[in-house]
Amino acid sequence: MGDRLCDNQLALPEPRRLPGSAGPPAPFVIVADEGFALSPHMMRPFPRRDLDDRKRIFNYRLTRARRYVECAFGILSTRWRVFLSSIQMNPDNATLVIQACVLLLHNFTRINDASSDADIDQNIISSVIFDQSRTGRPRTAGLAVRDVYADYLCSPEGALPWQMESIPGSR
Repeated sequence: MGDRLCDNQLALPEPRRLPGSAGPPAPFVIVADEGFALSPHMMRPFPRRDLDDRKRIFNYRLTRARRYVECAFGILSTRWRVFLSSIQMNPDNATLVIQACVLLLHNFTRINDASSDADIDQNIISSVIFDQSRTGRPRTAGLAVRDVYADYLCSPEGALPWQMESIPGSR
């Protein structure tokens, strides 16, 4: 999967504008932790040293998005035990099983979750269109994409009203 992601062969959804933004359409990215390399399609937090408010907000929002994914996978694997190990079936059938489970989980959360936090955190799932030819290496492109995320999450369009209160050490 990592090689296919780096080679841009994962069939990610078509780029879309970030909510409320007049900027260019943004390609989708995968949220990750410090264990993964930063790239234009893989977002990881800023290093923990010398964090300003902008970087703290980005790290906080990225962590929230990762927690949603981890919780969703925990629910999926607890409810449907097929996810506790590698799926032993025809790849076409495995795709259908995964899609059905994700749809059921989505419907369950939409019915049972009255808050709109899930909608708000879709902001972190997208990045911006980025021309790698301008920067050369994917790591450099990843740094620029992460900066665009950080700027968006601190902008009036991307900020959450309470995000500054939730960031430890923020001013």
